[in-house]
Amino acid sequence: MSEESKPVEPVVDETNAELKGKAISQADPEADEHAESASEEEHEEEHAAEGSSDKKKKKKKKSKRSKVKEALTGSKSAQTDADFHKALDGLTPQQVKEFLALNPALAQEVSKASNSDNPSADQAADMLKKMSLQDIMTGLAAGGKNAKDMGSYKFWQTQPVPKFGEDNNLQEGPLRIQKVEEVDKEPSALIPGFEWVTMDLTKEEEIKEVYELLNKHYVEDDEAMFRFNYSPTILRWAMMPPGWKKEYHVGVRASQSGLLCAFISAIPVHLRVRENVVTCSEVNFLAIHKKLRGKRLTPVLIKEITRRSNLDGIWQGLYTAGVVLPKPVSTCRYFHRAINWQKLYECGFSPLPANSKPQYQVRKYALPDDTAIKGLRPLQEKDIEAVLDLYHRYNKRFDMTPQMSREEALHWFLPKTGPGEQQAVWTYVVEDENNKITDFFSFFCIESTAIGNSKHNVIKVAYMFYYGTEVGLQDKFDKAALKKRLNDLVHDALIISKRYKFDVFNALTLMDNALFLEQQKFGAGDGQLHYYLFNYRVNPIAGGVDRKNQLDEENLSGIGLVMP
Repeated sequence: MSEESKPVEPVVDETNAELKGKAISQADPEADEHAESASEEEHEEEHAAEGSSDKKKKKKKKSKRSKVKEALTGSKSAQTDADFHKALDGLTPQQVKEFLALNPALAQEVSKASNSDNPSADQAADMLKKMSLQDIMTGLAAGGKNAKDMGSYKFWQTQPVPKFGEDNNLQEGPLRIQKVEEVDKEPSALIPGFEWVTMDLTKEEEIKEVYELLNKHYVEDDEAMFRFNYSPTILRWAMMPPGWKKEYHVGVRASQSGLLCAFISAIPVHLRVRENVVTCSEVNFLAIHKKLRGKRLTPVLIKEITRRSNLDGIWQGLYTAGVVLPKPVSTCRYFHRAINWQKLYECGFSPLPANSKPQYQVRKYALPDDTAIKGLRPLQEKDIEAVLDLYHRYNKRFDMTPQMSREEALHWFLPKTGPGEQQAVWTYVVEDENNKITDFFSFFCIESTAIGNSKHNVIKVAYMFYYGTEVGLQDKFDKAALKKRLNDLVHDALIISKRYKFDVFNALTLMDNALFLEQQKFGAGDGQLHYYLFNYRVNPIAGGVDRKNQLDEENLSGIGLVMP
């Protein structure tokens, strides 16, 4: 699952760098105690994400409440329940109420435990004291979209996932060993009025239903200004690669009307995790009708896609989310490069920096019309073996990356597009004078709906996909040379995206992206993407940002996986 993200102003981003690092701290309990700012600054961060530069925020001193939150999100002083409860004892009743107000998922669990819709501060404190640090972390971390579903610590405690507070140097491998005969042959019962269905995405009417559900109820940004708008062509590309199974396209319908109310999908992937290759179900496109978001359907959908995968002997899962759950393998940050800055500004996507003018920003992000690299051309089917070989050799540098067959490479890099269908992915290669493929890069398209904008309906977004270059594979690794080559390649990718009328080019801090993001004028976004493995423990993998959530050009990232 991707995550909607928007640029933040550089000055505001620097001010909030410590606060922004909280997700990294959660993924890495060894983060130092200065990896977060006070929790009172969260409201400030929301305004920064909107790009407001006209209001100066007063930085408050850390309160006891902020110290509790710091304790919960990874400081060295909070490795035990005792430390947490000691910090909790120091809160006033008002601070307890404010702390819960900041974390709606956690507040809901406290309300349930106390059998009260509006527990008193004393009741809330009593309930918190009865919870373990693991319980609190799970509820606290999911305080965002789908919080009522994702924040159920009772659900995550029953699942084979790593726990917060565990040692970071544990043996990697499966958490639970099962046999197919132990798996339920039938799905669990849904609440009355709803029924399970398997969607057939080869049928136009059914993929249209999935498209409409996603278009209206899928991921949107915190301010509800933008929402992913996946076209049917993109959905087929993302959900029907080689090895796809109809049974992994799971829906929930209203029994009377037949309306598709919820959906989840998975595709098979052979994932190399450090030295081991693990067959996983890559779970994506979890969408629930907004009117049903309090029905706890998310855990039910996850259980059902897990059950169907288990029946095929697939015991591990791979997924991403913008919320923190137990427990991220890695966390990457979104970066954005304006192509059509004026349109992005008019949509509210890009802020106008303080003391600047729109024409200055248009000039700043202007790109030439022609590419510069000699031998650059679109990928052809005859190139696929060479590109696949380069992909595998280049991706050996990363700790977590998919293994591809020739058929999969053709699908992901050169999908067949029917008459009138939207192009899903653009892949280019560099061929030298000896007819050898020395480099390749790719990007795919996901549009975002501009909600309620009177001038523009859609933002056309390019997402950096996979790339590789022989420059990064020399016997003696030369980071400076690799940086120069990647900047040349990505600069031409930006020019091509402009040619195809893209409005913005997005990239995460995975792979070697930290080497080109700043130089190519990508700006840091307000979105994070957390990577998870289900039923598989893996020690933390670098996400390309440091503990202050800034680009980590020195260590780069161990993530070599991009999910549409």
